[in-house]
Amino acid sequence: MAQLSDDCFAFDSPVMGVDDALSAITSRLTPVEGSEKVDLSAADGRVLAADVIAPINIPSFMNSAVDGYAVRGEEIPSGAARAFTVQDRVAAGASAREAIRPGHAIRIFTGAPVPDGADTVYMQEDVELAQDGAVLLPSGLARGANVRLAGEDISRGSVALPKGLRLRPQDVALAAALGLTGLEVRRRPRVTIFSTGNEVVAPGEERTSSQLFDSNRTMLSAMLRRLGCEVIDLGILRDDQAALATALKQAAQNCDLILTTGGVSTGEEDHVKTAIETIGSLVLWRMAIKPGRSVTMGVIDGTPFIGLPGNPVAGFVTFIYVARPAILILAGTTPPKLVPLRVRARFNYRKKPGRREYIRVTLTQGADGIFEALKFPRDGAALLSSLVSTDGLVELEEDATGVEPGDMLSFLPYSSLL
Repeated sequence: MAQLSDDCFAFDSPVMGVDDALSAITSRLTPVEGSEKVDLSAADGRVLAADVIAPINIPSFMNSAVDGYAVRGEEIPSGAARAFTVQDRVAAGASAREAIRPGHAIRIFTGAPVPDGADTVYMQEDVELAQDGAVLLPSGLARGANVRLAGEDISRGSVALPKGLRLRPQDVALAAALGLTGLEVRRRPRVTIFSTGNEVVAPGEERTSSQLFDSNRTMLSAMLRRLGCEVIDLGILRDDQAALATALKQAAQNCDLILTTGGVSTGEEDHVKTAIETIGSLVLWRMAIKPGRSVTMGVIDGTPFIGLPGNPVAGFVTFIYVARPAILILAGTTPPKLVPLRVRARFNYRKKPGRREYIRVTLTQGADGIFEALKFPRDGAALLSSLVSTDGLVELEEDATGVEPGDMLSFLPYSSLL
């Protein structure tokens, strides 16, 4: 379980910038302790606990990169084409019966071991077959052409996969190519989640005309599981300061992070902020971000707490830019740098300076081939349809004051954020 001092995030500004807020928490988090060995089939998305050292070369033997004819490099014709007697035939998975003899070529197929004494392969498209079965090889081929050397991909004893890597399908494939059946990975971060508020009920429960079905926990749970977390779901906690404080105190003993939505704004019925102050330390309240200004960070008995806004769009955006980097650090990996795409604006927008804003947009392609961003027609941090019906977010930096049609903007597709 992560252990942090209650004052380690102290910050005296009433509203913290996004980068400062992120640095304040991530710079002090450390990866969870503990690891386990998992089968390759279960390794995708997990974080490596130790370097994977290659036990073999890949490829483990010199082999042909094409279908063709293997020859001795010193015998490559330098002038006119020359006829070579075909000595043998080697398919993938087989080996030549003997070393190649001078003046001979060996028919070879992609992936087959290059016979002893040979070091070059002619592509079958570049040769001619004589009526007597010999093969006519032209001049000009570079020695060593069309072969894959042993260890040219991965050399034995090298670091094939580094510690802290969040495994992807291609990484797991490399481990399989090394002959491994399992990998040592870090323990999954345990994240406790709950929603707050008398105005929400769980889907499937009866609700009054003044209540809404809770969508936030479903969204957060899905996002956390995509990050490889173990989710502890406490359900919905009602607007009672004492009950919230008790639940937070208990949750802090059994997880690596507490993540909540709702109850962190300035209303009289928003009790999460006050509850944290009574049992721990409130170290950040309010960020210069839209949507999602009312983000709260704290520490309860050494366990970090992040409170996200109750409006689902605000919760989505702040999860991406605040919670996700923190969780990846807890998981033992480095949060990847988000690389935006450049797109052209097809909308007008006015923005207050001093805060970072994220606008939901749909992409279309202009007549000149450049992708253009079209803003969702309605504003509002409660509009789940705006996340469903758009392709991603346009990021406007703190010093920006607006958008005009034709401006080039930074666009982040949802596929790069989840």
